[in-house]
Amino acid sequence: MSSPASVHPPVEDPRVEHARYWRFSGLPGTDLLTARFVTTAFVRHTHPTYTIGLITDGVEEFTHARGRARVGRGGLAVVGPEEVHTGHAGAPEGWSYRVFYPTPETVTAVARELGMRGTPSFTESGIDSPEAARALGRAHLAAEHGQVLAASSHAREGLALLLCSHGREHAPAPGRHTARAEVERAREILDSRLVDPPALEELAARVGMGPFALNRAFRAVHGLPPHAYLTQVRVDRARVLLRSGLRVSEVATETGFADQSHLTRHFKRRLGVPPGAYRRDMLAA
Repeated sequence: MSSPASVHPPVEDPRVEHARYWRFSGLPGTDLLTARFVTTAFVRHTHPTYTIGLITDGVEEFTHARGRARVGRGGLAVVGPEEVHTGHAGAPEGWSYRVFYPTPETVTAVARELGMRGTPSFTESGIDSPEAARALGRAHLAAEHGQVLAASSHAREGLALLLCSHGREHAPAPGRHTARAEVERAREILDSRLVDPPALEELAARVGMGPFALNRAFRAVHGLPPHAYLTQVRVDRARVLLRSGLRVSEVATETGFADQSHLTRHFKRRLGVPPGAYRRDMLAA
């Protein structure tokens, strides 16, 4: 006689974390994430895209440029491009969510159809918009099942509803428009020297500032000090290379990380998954 364990499927452990990134052709310019996190805590980081997360279970808490947000089931966690933010569980059971990462061009195109001008931003980061949440949830599920027309239709509907209820016009480019020339020059140097970055003293001397003054001014403009900014740029570059099919060890070398484990540690603290899993899921999409 079979034991009960062999007859009934095992119950999923709610403490088990999982995450999957992918890109769906039905949603141009948009990466997707389905995840459950319990103990994962994201360090201060940015994305080049918007981040629009529908919380499907539990609670997420995160800091952002305007303060702190706490979002529960059915709510939307929204962060703009290049906006520094964190993320962690707001309840013992963690949180599950479905996330869209649309490019600024994608969101701007929807905004223009609504008559909005400029690059749109949102009035809040923790948003209660049930209609938009339902439409975005339908879009994410449709994308998961490969339904091109349904996914693209529901996604545009959800973005339009969100922009109408919580969007605003004429948002300036985050932070960089106020940058001093010295800070922008420092950023350009870091962007061009991912593999062999200068020490803070050398960087400051090259742009004509003191190290302390540069560190403080850079953080005021970009939300991160120079060393954290450099790590973020390296991770962003690593994502591009991983999507192109380059192996993780090669990506680590190309982006200036000491080795594969160094890349993995920083990658996971910003995206919630190791680079190997990210590469696998992106190439399989």
